[in-house]
Amino acid sequence: MTIGTQLLRRGVARGGSLALVFALCLGVTAPLLAATSQKAEARIDKRAFGKLQDGTAVDIYTLRNSRGLEVEITNYGGVVVSLRTPDRRGRMVDIVLGYDDLSGYEADTSYFGAVVGRYANRIAGASFKLNGVEYQLAKNNGPNHLHGGLRGFNKVVWQAREIPRKDAVALELTYLSKDTEEGYPGNLTVTVTYVLSNANELRIEYAATTDKETVVNLTHHSYFNLVGAGTGDVLSHQAKINADRFTPVDETLIPTGELKAVKGTPFDFSRATAIGSRINQPDEQLVLGKGYDHNFVLNKMAQELSLAASVYEPVSGRALEMWTTEPGMQLYTGNFLDNVRGKADKVYVRRGGFCLEAEHFPDSPNKPSFPSTVLKPGERYTQTTVYKFMVRGAKEKP
Repeated sequence: MTIGTQLLRRGVARGGSLALVFALCLGVTAPLLAATSQKAEARIDKRAFGKLQDGTAVDIYTLRNSRGLEVEITNYGGVVVSLRTPDRRGRMVDIVLGYDDLSGYEADTSYFGAVVGRYANRIAGASFKLNGVEYQLAKNNGPNHLHGGLRGFNKVVWQAREIPRKDAVALELTYLSKDTEEGYPGNLTVTVTYVLSNANELRIEYAATTDKETVVNLTHHSYFNLVGAGTGDVLSHQAKINADRFTPVDETLIPTGELKAVKGTPFDFSRATAIGSRINQPDEQLVLGKGYDHNFVLNKMAQELSLAASVYEPVSGRALEMWTTEPGMQLYTGNFLDNVRGKADKVYVRRGGFCLEAEHFPDSPNKPSFPSTVLKPGERYTQTTVYKFMVRGAKEKP
């Protein structure tokens, strides 16, 4: 009798899932087979999440697919509050950093799980010119503007509704950012749709229109820890990034305008490499960012949906892929986390999560050589980003 046959008989005898047993016997990468032992009902549940200090009611929506993957999203900031996925043994764990209650997100300065806009990342000097007019923005990151300002899209209440999708559940969020809000021109109507598919993909679809020429750069800001939120740092996670170049920054983390080759630098993730293997090297860029806080220039053609990055955690077997239509991706390794107290009273240590932020390049409004972020009346801004979750079979040594 082969080892595989023995494992199969033992697994079935103990009430195990045939799909899971086969996956473990074969030792192959499989998209969350551990979650398929019982077919779940794909659905969305809504409940109250609390009230803001001004009395505005906020809701939270639980999206579940037919394979057991579960995502909680609140219409405050479009925040992904939790994301529960199984490890290779089928144990479900929340893998995104965040807070237990609404008050935590009201006070949050880390952008945990949020929709970020009107302009994600940094704008130098908190100003830009458009059609000869200079627009002044809030200086909320030293001399620069960061992630939409003092009250960006992460701090507003979105209108939410469930929408039908084939083989998926979907939550649509809409928000009207009024002319001059946070200093930006134009009334900007924004739609962000979270789609949780039965293929274990969290798809985020963005769209925006304006009545006046403006700049737009939206992203998603979840901090992932594939062992589980609050279980330590992410330095042993193995990352691979589909980028031959990155944008070096100055001392205030504004791109210099150069597109620098990653080859021969600590920014070369062309092969799977532990995030922490070079993060403390005395490289000028790592010193400036206190780790990785840089935009990678993705290898791609135009706005095709293509693979930007993949991350694997060897102990749990969890892995994710990030696909996007955007030209860039910011890798941020939680360098400014400082023992933040989060969900279940867990403490999020420095580098306790990583972000894969699909977006246009930082400071594009002031860098004519970068891909444009200008949106004109009559045009439609669109962007799609997909986070795909899976597990790998045979356990590897940490």
